[in-house]
Amino acid sequence: MEHKKLVKSAIQAMAGAYVPYSGFKVGAALLTKSGKVYTGCNIENAAFSPSNCAERTAFFKAVSEGEKEFAAIAIVGGLEGKIKEYCPPCGVCRQVMSEFCADDFIIILGKEDDEYKSYTLAELLPLRFSEKDIR
Repeated sequence: MEHKKLVKSAIQAMAGAYVPYSGFKVGAALLTKSGKVYTGCNIENAAFSPSNCAERTAFFKAVSEGEKEFAAIAIVGGLEGKIKEYCPPCGVCRQVMSEFCADDFIIILGKEDDEYKSYTLAELLPLRFSEKDIR
């Protein structure tokens, strides 16, 4: 799947965001190596720490369905759902990506479906903590 289509899916996923506290909607579209797409949105909680980011929502949906091999993820976000800047994944989401993805996993940050930048996981999370570090 081309990056433009994945960004468009992420933009559509923003619609489901539950953000009564921050107003900052995020959508993600995760592409498996088999070509399936799992979308996610951010879901806030009054206590904040139980909140879940869009990226992790997409990963957890995919893993719960048996998927464990991923090619790319597109991420978009903005206050009140208006995308003005690129929305990079937080550190916790980068660590979740590290659990399931190789260094060459592609992270696409979109503003619109035709305006995006892409990075590898290694670029956004150098010296990552992984399974090899605990064995």
